[in-house]
Amino acid sequence: MSTSQLAPKLFACRQSTVLGEKIAKAYNTELGKVKTTYFSDGEFQPAFEESVRGRRVFIIGSTFPNADNLMEMLLMLDAAKRASARHITAVMPYFGWARQDRKDKPRVAIGAKLVAKLLESAGATRIMTMDLHADQIQGFFEKPVDHLFASTIFMPYIESLKLENLTIASPDMGGSKRAYAYSKHLLSEVVICYKQRKKANVIGHMEVIGDVEGKNIILVDDMIDTGGTLAHAANLMMERGANSVRAICTHPLLSGDAYERIENSALTELIVSDTIPLKKETSKIKVVSCAPLFADVMHKVQDNTSISGQFII
Repeated sequence: MSTSQLAPKLFACRQSTVLGEKIAKAYNTELGKVKTTYFSDGEFQPAFEESVRGRRVFIIGSTFPNADNLMEMLLMLDAAKRASARHITAVMPYFGWARQDRKDKPRVAIGAKLVAKLLESAGATRIMTMDLHADQIQGFFEKPVDHLFASTIFMPYIESLKLENLTIASPDMGGSKRAYAYSKHLLSEVVICYKQRKKANVIGHMEVIGDVEGKNIILVDDMIDTGGTLAHAANLMMERGANSVRAICTHPLLSGDAYERIENSALTELIVSDTIPLKKETSKIKVVSCAPLFADVMHKVQDNTSISGQFII
């Protein structure tokens, strides 16, 4: 059997073990064994417990903070490269540091570009991710990037709700493209929230552009961090006469007081994917798994077939 016919091997970083197991199950295989050695100062060293020579390797790990999660992905990529893997795909359901995609003020780093270079230097020959904060981040790589859309997993859930007077909303101007894409598929109207920030994660003023009275609103965004924007938008829309407000956010960072903020907001429901594990469960948060989507695309990458059929919008 030639090396190109060997079955691929899947491994998961510690922060994404649960998701990795789901992806492996959907792929109809098992996760490879990784042993991590820990040092007293906090340093760690992952090691593959099985041969990857000549294989296609998928390393699954979202790189949300803290920085250890990114470091673990880099170490595992480097280990696979030095163990003579044939192809090494960094499967990063959530691509961390993506909000630093440009110089928005003097003397700052472009973190997303730096991470892209680190991944390539570590040994990644392909990147697989979902709902990047900014589409242009794909251009930071010199390697192929499979940029998947969470709409593929969220759209069936939206349609199952059978909401009348459905309106898609963007919580800010930057997300308007995503909102219009959802609305085009669902044949719904669109409203946009215009916000001004005092500083990062702090809203100064927000206004709704469009009519929400009597509508069932679904806010769509790529991530939810502190939850301030979505809670503010939901409360404002209910004040303006909306029947209900739901939110779809691909990556549930949910830092600080986000859980309490969401629970106390006017949101009927927050729908997220499992790219990042929840710190706790609440009655308002529903998780839709991205594992079947990633497993299917990984199959197609292994078989060298087109993945374009996976894109709903």
